[in-house]
Amino acid sequence: MAVIAVFDIPGMTQAQYEASADKVTKGRGEVLATSDWPVPGLIAHIAGPSPTGWFVVDVWDSEESFAKFGEFIVPVLQDLGVPDAQPKVFPAFKVVTS
Repeated sequence: MAVIAVFDIPGMTQAQYEASADKVTKGRGEVLATSDWPVPGLIAHIAGPSPTGWFVVDVWDSEESFAKFGEFIVPVLQDLGVPDAQPKVFPAFKVVTS
């Protein structure tokens, strides 16, 4: 079952987001496609500034895929000095893509 992961990360900056994206793409810069992720299963990724920091919403094909990505991204975020990013995870009822 697909899941929605919502991150609201106070204090995170655009520079930290861009640095994390560079790690995700193994040094190729910004993420441009779901195939850029180091773990298969990402359906959609949306990110942008919030009034207090940075906001990210991901849709993953399963909780297992998201957990595997978590094993990759948590150390990356910690190395970048990003505050503890605890997502809220919800089951997806409907996922529509183009």
